[in-house]
Amino acid sequence: MTSFLLSRRAFALGLALSLAGPAAAEKRVPTKLAPAPSSAQFAKFIASLWPAAQKEGVTRETFDAAFKGVSFDPKIVAHTIVQAEFVRPIWTYLASAVSERRIEAGRAKYEEQRRWVDKAVHDYGVDASLIMGIWGVETEFGAFEGSDYVIRALASLALSNYQPEYFRGELIAALTILENGDIDPKAMLGSWAGAMGQTQFMPSSYLKYAVDFDGDSKRDIWTDAADAIGSTANYLAEHGWKRGAPWGFEIELPDGFELTLEDTDNSTSFSEFARRGVQRADGKPMPASGEGRLMILAGSSGPIFLVTGNFNVIKSYNNSTSYALAVALLGDRILGGAALSGEWPVHDPQLTPPQVKDMQTRLAKMGYDVGDIDGRAGEGFRAVVRRYQAKMGEAPDGYATPSLLKRMTGAAPERKR
Repeated sequence: MTSFLLSRRAFALGLALSLAGPAAAEKRVPTKLAPAPSSAQFAKFIASLWPAAQKEGVTRETFDAAFKGVSFDPKIVAHTIVQAEFVRPIWTYLASAVSERRIEAGRAKYEEQRRWVDKAVHDYGVDASLIMGIWGVETEFGAFEGSDYVIRALASLALSNYQPEYFRGELIAALTILENGDIDPKAMLGSWAGAMGQTQFMPSSYLKYAVDFDGDSKRDIWTDAADAIGSTANYLAEHGWKRGAPWGFEIELPDGFELTLEDTDNSTSFSEFARRGVQRADGKPMPASGEGRLMILAGSSGPIFLVTGNFNVIKSYNNSTSYALAVALLGDRILGGAALSGEWPVHDPQLTPPQVKDMQTRLAKMGYDVGDIDGRAGEGFRAVVRRYQAKMGEAPDGYATPSLLKRMTGAAPERKR
C-alpha cells in the first residue's frame, strides 16, 4: 500500500469516527465485527428503508434503481475495526500528507483554478490556503475520490454494529441526492465511509452545504472543481470561519517560559503571548489583534503552534488534530509559506496502544476522567495528561511517553477530575 493510500484510509477512518462528514465528534468504534447478515436479512433491511425514503420525496423508481444488484459488503464494514498499524506518530502522518510532491501538485492546481479559489475567498471569507489544503489531503486535488459505490457502502454500514443509525440517515440522504438528479447512481462513488467528491462530503453535508459555484445549474462536487471549491468554502464559513484571522502559526518559546494549563486549554491574546516572549517561528510579527492557545503535540522538543478558533473550524471537517494540522500546513506551503522550523522528535520512544491503555487505566484509578480505555492517544487523552503533569509539578505539555508512564507507576490516587 502506498503512503497516499495509507493516508486516505486513515482519513476515511477519521471521517467516519467524526461523523459529520465533513465531521464533528470522536465516537466509539467496535473491536470486532458482528456476523454478516444473510442475503434475506439484507433484502429485508433494504425493504424497511422505503417508508423513510418515501417520506423524503424519493420515488420508487429511484429507490429500486439505487439498490439494483446491491449486496452487503463485508470489506466495507471491516474498515471500522481500528488496527494498530494506523496508530502512527503525527510526524509520520504529516510526512505523507504534506509531501513535496503534493505541495508542487497543489501549486500547479492553485494556478489552474485560481479564478474559483479567489472567488471563494471573496464570497465566503475563507483563506485560499485552507481550501487548497483540504482539497489536497482529501483527494489529491480530485485525483482519487474513492471507488466504492456509496449506496452499497452506506447500506452495509447501516446494517453493521458500527453507528448504524448515523449511516442509515446518510443512506437516506444519498437517495435524496439521486432523486434530485445531481448524479447518476453508477457515478456515485466515494470512500468506504460514504464520503463523496473532490473534497469528500458525506451525503447529508452535500445536501446542506454544496453549492452551484459556477452557475451551470448543477451542484457537482465530483467532476466540477469550481463547485467543489465553492462548496468547501461554504462549509467552512457556515461552521464559523472568522474572516481575516489565521488558523494559527508555528511559534518559538523563550528560554525559561513557564507553561501553564491556561496556555493550552484556553485562548489568550496574541499581545499577551508576545509580552511573555513568544515569537513566530517565521519571524513575522504577532497579529495586532486576536487570540489563540498553544498546541503542543510532541513536547517542548517538537514544533509548537499557536492556534485560533479557525483551527477548530478545520476540525469540524474532520475531528482529528493530525488531519487539521496537515490541512493547515499543506495549504500554507502551497501558498508559499515556509516549512516548519522545529523538528519532530522522530527518535523518541513512543507508547504502544497497550501502553496507552495502561496509562489510561492508571489515570482513571487516580480519579481522572479518561473516557473509554481504548489505547487511543487523542486530544482528550492529551488534555488529561496535561492535568496530571500540572498536578505533579511538571510542564503540562501533554506529551505521553514511556518515561512518563514509568514515573506514573508509583503515583498516589487522587480525587475525581
